[in-house]
Amino acid sequence: MEMLYFYIPLFFVLYVFTSHFLHKFRNLPPSPFPTLPLIGHLYLLKKPLHRTLSKISDRHGPILFLRFGSRPVLLVSSPSASEECFTKNDVVFANRPRLIAGKHLGYNYTSMSWAPHGDHWRNLRRISSFEILSSNRLQTLSGIRSDEVRSLVRWLFKNQSQMVEMKSAFFEMTLNVMMKMIGGKRYYGENIGEVEEARMFREMVSETFQLAGATNMVDFLPILGWLGLKGTERRLIKLQKRRESFIQNLIEEHRRKGSNCEGRQKTMIEVLLSLQETEPEYYTDEIIRGLMLSMLTGGTDTSAGTMEWALSLLLNNPKVLKKAHQEIDDRLGHDRLIEELDLAQLPYLRSIIKETLRMYPAGPLLVPHESSKECSVGGFRIPQGTMLLVNLWAIQSDHKIWGDPTEFRPERFEGVEGDRDGFKFVPFGSGRRGCPGEALAIRIVGLALGSLIQCFDWERVDEQMVDMTEGGGLTLPKAQPLLAKCRPRPTMVNLFSQL
Repeated sequence: MEMLYFYIPLFFVLYVFTSHFLHKFRNLPPSPFPTLPLIGHLYLLKKPLHRTLSKISDRHGPILFLRFGSRPVLLVSSPSASEECFTKNDVVFANRPRLIAGKHLGYNYTSMSWAPHGDHWRNLRRISSFEILSSNRLQTLSGIRSDEVRSLVRWLFKNQSQMVEMKSAFFEMTLNVMMKMIGGKRYYGENIGEVEEARMFREMVSETFQLAGATNMVDFLPILGWLGLKGTERRLIKLQKRRESFIQNLIEEHRRKGSNCEGRQKTMIEVLLSLQETEPEYYTDEIIRGLMLSMLTGGTDTSAGTMEWALSLLLNNPKVLKKAHQEIDDRLGHDRLIEELDLAQLPYLRSIIKETLRMYPAGPLLVPHESSKECSVGGFRIPQGTMLLVNLWAIQSDHKIWGDPTEFRPERFEGVEGDRDGFKFVPFGSGRRGCPGEALAIRIVGLALGSLIQCFDWERVDEQMVDMTEGGGLTLPKAQPLLAKCRPRPTMVNLFSQL
């Protein structure tokens, strides 16, 4: 027994040092010491993950090689390394890791979000880019977004000078926008009948981000699955059944109504059902469900969260809010409400949105990628099958790149053309697997935020600054929902009669 007590620590020490020297010999990126047997670097991880990984990068460098249990991980926290991954190595890193969430929420890794790079994924991406989210289709559906934003303005007008909870208001508006675009129905506000359906869907969205964003240890320590520790997996299976039932009901509703859409634009489900008629063997109900679920979950909570952060920042920075008021008044006057086409003429409003996305990106860690073959990044060798994590939050909060990064300064984006600034500002990702819904998100957030600035004077509910504490989760929510008060701006009162 005494010998056992001697050999176990000796084996542990030999393993750690042997791994360390082999690591250097193989020309892998730097790695925090030590890499423990079985668990690797999992012992370093704490919530919130993006901040923990940022601290690790500060100590060891912007290109790191980690071990999350059995998975090799490349952690990137600099614009240059990110650019190398998404330009020179874009095809190599175009795969997704096979995580349990992708198995159950992504139809066994066949949905657009989880499918490996190849013909099937390219076809799904083509459908989303050209059939569902093209500039022309987004423009034809602009009336839906305008109607829902004005419905939100009406609701705020009715609740003027009262304390209102904006997190729910933004979520309900974005859900109505997405549901009307996808299925032609709305769940909140005036003239609704499916309140229970709306409640169910909201719970599903919340649980989807909770489970997909949780660190599922079975993904990194398969032995836990062999031991029967599959609680999260069982929850994912139950959740997916509810998600499928919800979307399939919408599809069946459209089938019963038929294809007659005379006098209105086709919903996204109608577009896909028409494709199903010509190629039924490919455009199965499963393909349609996968595309619609990606749209709904990816286009609601993220946009609503960005608007909540933006308004919170404006309430804590009244000078910025005043400057935004002035820009809209100068460019649009007081005779009409802001429209989507006006966003191009409001650079300061766009800068506010960019600065919000810089400080509080909806995806602080970009959705993981995986290398399909060996490659090099920063001169280091990256083995095949390595999971790539790009810490977007760390890049966009780096004091060496952004002066005073914790300060809300929209002016830093003045004069920056386009929606990105090299690879130091990529809130929607980049490369082949960048977010296909970027243009839609910018339109929804821009129109809603611009309307709320144009129509109301905003104030905090008390003298305290709005709490900007971050909550846990995949999409960087606020820990405390935003409470605020608003009053109609005197110059806009006459326009409320037009709503």
